[in-house]
Formats: sequence, structure tokens, C-alpha cells
Amino acid sequence: MSDANQLRIIEAVSQALDEELARDDDVIVYGEDVGIDGGVFRATQGLIEDHPEQVHDSPLAEAGIIGLGIGLAATGFRPVPEIQFQSFLYQGFHQLQQHASRLRSRTRGTLSCPMTIRMPFGGGIRALEHHSDSYEAGFAHIPGLKVVVPSTPADTKGLLTAAIRDPDPVVFMEPTRLYRASSEPVPEGEYVEPLGAAAVRRTGEDLTLISWGAWSGTRSMPLRRRR
Repeated sequence: MSDANQLRIIEAVSQALDEELARDDDVIVYGEDVGIDGGVFRATQGLIEDHPEQVHDSPLAEAGIIGLGIGLAATGFRPVPEIQFQSFLYQGFHQLQQHASRLRSRTRGTLSCPMTIRMPFGGGIRALEHHSDSYEAGFAHIPGLKVVVPSTPADTKGLLTAAIRDPDPVVFMEPTRLYRASSEPVPEGEYVEPLGAAAVRRTGEDLTLISWGAWSGTRSMPLRRRR
């Protein structure tokens, strides 16, 4: 991959956010500790210094975080709130399921909700039970909501960029186990991967394996035809 940097997933998140904040003044990043502290995993470290008008700390109030994003999105902004851990989103589930996901259909296309909700999720980091949930299947069954789970640094940058530019709400779930697991080449500059398209890692004729997130990013499963 030419013109690429070696990045880990956590660094790919930061790079995508930085580039979209610089590209579009309507992008707003906010959440618990994302400003001065740079986020609990440091995904937003340094962004408040480079984009002081677009990066903000929020109260510890997930319902308010999601509700604020809906209002910002409905008035022309592209909010990118961070939920500190996926397990904490349940406090804001009503706003997500009843309002954000339905805004376009409820208003018959008059309004949309271009909000990207970032959240670390999953186990494998020896965290407590309220920090290890994996509710992606539940989110995927909400009409009007897109769910994105990257598994490589390049996918992380490309998919997060696409999510921020999408006209509808996206839940962007980042596997905490992979944040600093390894580094891989990530294209420099603008890089977008389309939402809704699976990455085919290996082709074959006898078996199909489907995985996402940490299952895709932490293990290689070579398949060889028995002769």
C-alpha cells in the first residue's frame, strides 16, 4: 500500500477524526472526557488543541449526549459523540431507538440525523462487566440505524470517515481488544471505505466464515482444501 503510515486502530480513529474536523466545520466531537483528557483510551488526544471550537467535554449523561446529537444533526451539524463504553449507552437507548433512528422516516425525509456514535465495546481487556458488553446484534435490529464494526486500522479510518459523512445515524463500535493489538499500513490523506460492503479476506469454494470486530482482527484462519 503506497503512501501509507503504520498505525494502530486507536491511532486510525484519531486520524480520521482529525481529518474530518479539519475538512468540515460542521463536524462536532464531544463526550465524557474526550476534550482535555483525550478520552479514556486517548482516541481524541490532542484534538481539542487543534480544533477548540469543535471538540467539547460533556456531562456524565448518556441520554443527554445522544439527545444533543439529534438536535445538532437536525440543524445541519454532523455530531460525533463518544459513549465511553458501549455498556453506558443503555441510558441513552430511548433517544437512539425512538428518535435518532426514526427522524428521517418520521419527518418523511424533511430532516435527517447524520450522527456517528463512537463507542468502545467487547471484552478481552480484563474490564468489569459494565465495560465489556457486545450489543451489536441488538443495534443491528433497529430500523434506520447503521452498525459498523471495523477490524483493521485501515478499515477503521475508511469506515469512520464514511460514517461521519453518511446522512443517517451510525453506531460505530470499536473493539477495545484491538485498539493497540498491532499496527498496519493506513493510507495517508482522504480515505473512505463504503458502508455495507463486506471485506473478503480469502476466497474459496467449500466453506464461508463470517466474522467481525475482534474475531476478524485477532486471528488468522487459513483454510486448505483436503486432497
